[in-house]
Amino acid sequence: MNEQLLLGLALIIVLGIGAQWLAWRFRWPSILILLLCGFLIGPVMNILNPEAILGEMLSPLVSFAVGIILFEGGLSLRLNELQEVGKMVRNLLTIGVAVTWVMISLAAHFILQFNWYLAFVIGSILVVTGPTVILPLLRHIRPTGRIGAIARWEGITIDPVGAILAVLVLETVLIVHRTAAVEIVSISGLVVFALKGLLFTVFLSLGMSIFWATVLVLLLKRRLVPDYLQNSVALMVIIGAFTLSNLLASESGLLTATLMGIAIANQKYVNVKRIIDFKEDLRVQLIGGLFIMLSASLSFEDLNYIDARSLLFLGAIILLVRPVAVMLSSIGTKHTRSEKIFLSALAPRGVVAAAVVALFAERLVSIYPLETQALVPIVFLVIAGTVFFYSVSLRPIARRLGLAQPEPQGFIIVGAHDWARKIGKILVQYKIHVLFVDSNQQNIEIARQNGFEAKRANILSEKIVDELNLGGMGRILALTSNDEVNSLAALHFAGVFDSANIFQLSLSSEESAIPKRLRGRFLFARGMTFQAMRSLFEQGAAIKTITFDNHINYNQYKSDMAERMLPLFVIKEQGRIEIYSEDNQPVPLEGETLIALEKPQ
Repeated sequence: MNEQLLLGLALIIVLGIGAQWLAWRFRWPSILILLLCGFLIGPVMNILNPEAILGEMLSPLVSFAVGIILFEGGLSLRLNELQEVGKMVRNLLTIGVAVTWVMISLAAHFILQFNWYLAFVIGSILVVTGPTVILPLLRHIRPTGRIGAIARWEGITIDPVGAILAVLVLETVLIVHRTAAVEIVSISGLVVFALKGLLFTVFLSLGMSIFWATVLVLLLKRRLVPDYLQNSVALMVIIGAFTLSNLLASESGLLTATLMGIAIANQKYVNVKRIIDFKEDLRVQLIGGLFIMLSASLSFEDLNYIDARSLLFLGAIILLVRPVAVMLSSIGTKHTRSEKIFLSALAPRGVVAAAVVALFAERLVSIYPLETQALVPIVFLVIAGTVFFYSVSLRPIARRLGLAQPEPQGFIIVGAHDWARKIGKILVQYKIHVLFVDSNQQNIEIARQNGFEAKRANILSEKIVDELNLGGMGRILALTSNDEVNSLAALHFAGVFDSANIFQLSLSSEESAIPKRLRGRFLFARGMTFQAMRSLFEQGAAIKTITFDNHINYNQYKSDMAERMLPLFVIKEQGRIEIYSEDNQPVPLEGETLIALEKPQ
């Protein structure tokens, strides 16, 4: 048994992380790879059975993991975003939830032939989407503009809202069952019960989240926790608050964890970047493990419930319920048609739905023994079906709507001085999005006069990542005259862009050597410091472009111009761009364009 447990845990960790790396390597949606791996080692190969290995520990472990993921999701939410998207988010969490619940319940009754009580239960379970599926999809697509903020807010906050709704519906059904045999059930009594339960849960979660967030912030502010224990203490507080909240009100821990994350992210007393980075790493591992266990828990017997009716039910949720919910929620807002279509095409179900339905099935099986057997397979079908559909369709839909790029090619250029603007000008000519950031007001004004998007800000500001519109951005170039600022900017954005896309100028002296882990990749070529680049431009160097074809060979061009040419970028097929750096010197192929700095003779 120990060997089986060891193998099972190892497979969950190895495949949970390995599948996400594989998805990144081949630019596939990670959730699809995770579900496929879990299904293969579960029902297909019968290597992993999470319920047999973990037993009664499975449900609490899943609950803890979801609570931590929701807390981490809350850390990514900024209240200032609500100034622009708050109305849509509010409508999606109220009107959208109500419409989704009612329409799925109707579909469950008329299509799946569930009785009305079970229909409303399954409708409440399938209201949720969740960060376990939304956040990986958004990271995969990186939509532009405000639509990403709406999807992120809805995906993170709807999980606790949906879980609380589901618990209230279940308790109402159980009350009806207990009292129906002795008396007529009062509708008004049920409504009062539901409202009392809702208000109690909301106020409990609000109070718990404020109290424990305050405790954690005070511990950090007064330096009562050493640096090496900050992450561990934060995890301790989160799990403690989550558990205590759940003991006082079923499933309220999800709302408590989410509100705690939002409260800590938006306070101004302590820097919580260390905690945010840790929780991001933990989230990757938890999401991988959860989806491996989710798909491995299926069985071939569950496939018997997949028939024409269940597929029609799935189709109704995707093609009818979600679009109607979004369109009704958008009434009175100023969102564009493209944004509404994008939101209509984004509603995958995740781990919370799976965890809740497993718990509910145990409590309902004695009341509805036959129909309850179909409850878990149907919910799992919706989870797998929506994840597959949205993972495959969302990216091309976003591109077609102009809300995402195939691969973000935009540049954040730190430093808006004269020769940085010359580099930005040539990039813009090739339709590369450029955003200048500089603390010098004069540089910013000149950049704006030249038609650039520019923001006056300190690139090292704690809130800079939240203040910038990163839609369509894929790289950062630190071009200031200060080596330390360049390196700190690279380090500051390490959590936003992959390290392969973070660049800075070479260091001005060996004495100022900065460890590789604390800086970006050195731009263009060895020794290209700020002073060296400025000197070249002051001497009359000019940026030139050349497109290679059968008559012009790059190697020949380079041999003729080696002493006079400093390659900067290569414009490849479909507008993709590669950057020359000290550790990467790409060779332009036929049909590709080289952007280079030609030194004066």
